[in-house]
Parts: sequence; C-alpha cells; structure tokens
Amino acid sequence: MLQRFLSNPWILACFGCGAALYLGQLLALLFHLRWMRRLPPLEALKNDAAARETGVQAPLVPRVSVVLAARDEEGRIESTVRRLLAQAEVDLEVIAVDDRSSDRTGDILRRLAGEDARVKALRVDALPDGWLGKCYACHAGAGAARGDWFLFTDADCWLKEDVLARALLVARRDDADHVTLTPGIATGTLAARAWHVAFLLTLGNWLSGVNRDRPRAYLGMGAFNLVQAPAYRECGGYEALRLTVLDDLRLGLLLRRARKRTRGFIGGDDVACDWGATARGMIRVMEKNYFAAMDYRTGAALGASTVGFVAWGGAFLGAISGTWAGLAMALALLSWSLPAAVVASRLGWSRWTGLATPFIFPLLFYAMLRSACITLRRGGVRWRDTFYPLALLRRGGVR
Repeated sequence: MLQRFLSNPWILACFGCGAALYLGQLLALLFHLRWMRRLPPLEALKNDAAARETGVQAPLVPRVSVVLAARDEEGRIESTVRRLLAQAEVDLEVIAVDDRSSDRTGDILRRLAGEDARVKALRVDALPDGWLGKCYACHAGAGAARGDWFLFTDADCWLKEDVLARALLVARRDDADHVTLTPGIATGTLAARAWHVAFLLTLGNWLSGVNRDRPRAYLGMGAFNLVQAPAYRECGGYEALRLTVLDDLRLGLLLRRARKRTRGFIGGDDVACDWGATARGMIRVMEKNYFAAMDYRTGAALGASTVGFVAWGGAFLGAISGTWAGLAMALALLSWSLPAAVVASRLGWSRWTGLATPFIFPLLFYAMLRSACITLRRGGVRWRDTFYPLALLRRGGVR
C-alpha cells in the first residue's frame, strides 16, 4: 500500500520538486562557502598590513574595552577573565558586570580587579523596569568603558590569545566598524558537532552577505561582537536593545541601519563556548532564541518547523519509495553533506561530521517548535531567573 502511494504521479512530482529545491539550496550553500571563513592567522594579517602601509604608520591596535555580563558563573568566570587578560598585542580593559549573581561570581570578579588594574568589577543589584537583565548589564558596562573599541562577549566564552588582535587587523584592513565571530564548542559528541555545522550552514547567507557588503545584510554574535565605540553610540547600542532577547544579532541590525560595515567569521576554537556538548544540550540552549528569531510570530514558527519536517520526511520516504524521483530527493538532501564537510574541515573536525549533518536537521526543526510551544505556554521567556512577558517582548524588541 505504501509503495503504491509513493508511486502516485502527484507524489512523484512532489519528490521531483523536493529534489530541485534541495539542489538549489545546495548551490546557494556552495556559493556562500567562499565567504564562510575563519579569521586569518596573525602573522599573515601583520604582513598584509605592513605591505599596505605608506607614510606614518598608525598604531597596530587601539584600546579595547571588553564588556561581559556574568550571572552565577563562578565555575568559569575566572578562567574567562584571565584568558581575556592574556590577549596579545592589545591595550585592554575588562569591564565585568555581575548581573545579580547569587553565587561567588561577584567575589571572584572583585578579587581579580584587586589583582589587575585592567579589570573593573561592576555590580547590578536591581533590574530597572523595561530592561532585560543581560541588556542592562551590557549597557552599564559600555557606559563605564573608555576604549576605542568595545568587545561584547559572554562570560562562558574562552578566547584564543591572539583573536582580538586578528579581528582588529581585519577591521583595519577592510575599513570595518564591526567584527563578529560565531561561537564554537570546546568539546562535544558527534551529534553536537553535526548540530553546530548545521547551525553554521543556516548562517551561510548571513556570513556571505556581510562579507560581500550586501545592503540588507547584518549579523552579530554574543560570543564575539567587536564594534567601534563611536559606531556603537551612533546606532543606539544597548539602550535601543533593552527589551531584545536576540540582542547580539540585533546589534548587527542596528549597525547596518546606521550604515556601518560588518565582517563575520566562523569562530571555532578561537571562541570556545560552554553552550552545549550534546544535541540535547543544544536544544535547551536554543529554547529562548528560536522563537525570538521568528519575532514571536506563532504562524511563522509553526509554518517553518512544519515545512522543515515535511521536506526532510519527504526525502526519507523518497529513499524507500523505490522510484527514481524519490531517490533523487533523498540524494539531493544527502548532498548537503558536501558543504557541511567543508565547514567541518574548517573547524578542524572530521569530514564524517559533515556526513552526519543532514540527519540532524529534524532536531533543529524540533528545537524551533519546542521554543515556540514553551514560550507560548509560559506566556513569556524566563532568562537569568527573571520572567519577561511575551507581550512586553513583542512590543519592545528591535526588529
């Protein structure tokens, strides 16, 4: 009965359309791969800068204020700050904001500030009305910063010691006002790595767009958002983002609206974050983000997840249909392992990760649906132990 159904001319036509859709997306991904790169090595950037310089040479790197908001991060915050202080060839200050922590985070930050004058420890005791906790902490940190550039990063992100210098040299080379890196994962299962590659593939058009200076393209990642201080102030900064859950991405949007130039890179081990070592962990991490990415539009979230499930399920049925059209659709989906393998290789992972990536997409669709269902059931988002009503987020967020 199933074979007979799958051999129906209308179903065969659907298989053919699905195969064409997957192949079209494959070609788009292969095109975008050219601009989905890691940050170049420091020496190569230095040599390039030296070759370009004429006349009086400007300082290699300006002063950078690193702003991070930490809440109950006692297990990781000291390593995060010490790795920041180890950044090479950077005139640095670290503005660490304790966002109402109930553990030893504040004590650790105050001790580090006593040990190194480059560290400034701030404390938020109460959240003002009309603000999200992280957004207010970043706003307070930026207000205390004195650098020429601001780096907004997460309290659980560990930066490689030369990544700031490299990002600044790229900004100088490309006359960019903003450099952002996607978060990497320090360790993880094969499923978690495949999830991460799938996530990066969904960002392919975004990375390609900003690196090609497309007029409507923007990007921003909370793990590493490096922005010139005047550009940050001109676009409105975190005061404009005060009720925006996807504050990192929308900072990129504000900068694009202010006609600032962005460069985006795959972070990998340059920006190793503690954000999910398993597929289950990734699903939980994305709980507050996926529905927010849909601007809390229920129809869009349900539609996107349903189409995703149907399209992936169609490829699975095509593989067992015994028809050429069905097999073509299945192979077209499997062909996504090619760009996935390239991205995995750029991350230093086995190409087997790329082969596993097409099979992980149903979990992304499930995470999107789960995010919408949980947010709608709760009537809002719980973030950093504070509840924010959905009506408030819909009304106040940047879109």
